[in-house]
Amino acid sequence: MAKVGKRLKAGLATVNREIFYTVDDAVKLVKANAKAKFDETVEVALNLGVDPKHADQMVRGVVALPHGSGKTMRVAVFAKGDKAKDAKDAGAELVGAEDLADKITAGEMGFDRVIATPDMMGVVGKLGKVLGPRGLMPNPKLGTVTMDVKTAVKNAKAGEVQFRVEKAGIVQAGVGKASFSADQLAANIKAFVDAIVKAKPAGAKGTYIKKISVSSTMGPGVKVNSSDATAKA
Repeated sequence: MAKVGKRLKAGLATVNREIFYTVDDAVKLVKANAKAKFDETVEVALNLGVDPKHADQMVRGVVALPHGSGKTMRVAVFAKGDKAKDAKDAGAELVGAEDLADKITAGEMGFDRVIATPDMMGVVGKLGKVLGPRGLMPNPKLGTVTMDVKTAVKNAKAGEVQFRVEKAGIVQAGVGKASFSADQLAANIKAFVDAIVKAKPAGAKGTYIKKISVSSTMGPGVKVNSSDATAKA
């Protein structure tokens, strides 16, 4: 059994494991326990009543957090000509076509998101074994296969968060930093949960959202009342 550090042990003592907190109260606890020397990421995790092994129960999508994620997104764009210029002007770190594919094949992975114009998918498709396992393959459903690369890059830089349910029915994402205000974090969490609700697949039966918890990188998890998290303002 993993040893519980002093900081985490102290944090656990402040959290009542029998209580499902409101989003506002959960955020206050998470912020109070984020005492690491770095700006901890605040994460939300949802346990969903789906089995992603079935195609009609896959949960996947993208959400623009109202206050951004606090993460510096590095973007790679596969494009040529004017679209390549648009990508560079929007702030993409890596832009190219076959030459960019060669760099990635050689080990270049200095990016967090990949965007491509439709005509470049033939080139990108050959990188499936490299990008796929990392969740980086461009997808039109996520807005990362598009002719409007300028908007796609700007959205990524502004804190747009992608999500995909894992094998155990868990979907999670960073929704801000501990340095964010409580109101900003609460708004981001509710926006993320709302996106999950809207992404409910046709094959989902029974209780869709089973459990929600919020935590910081080094802090304890805090259970959240799902009714409060999904309530409209």
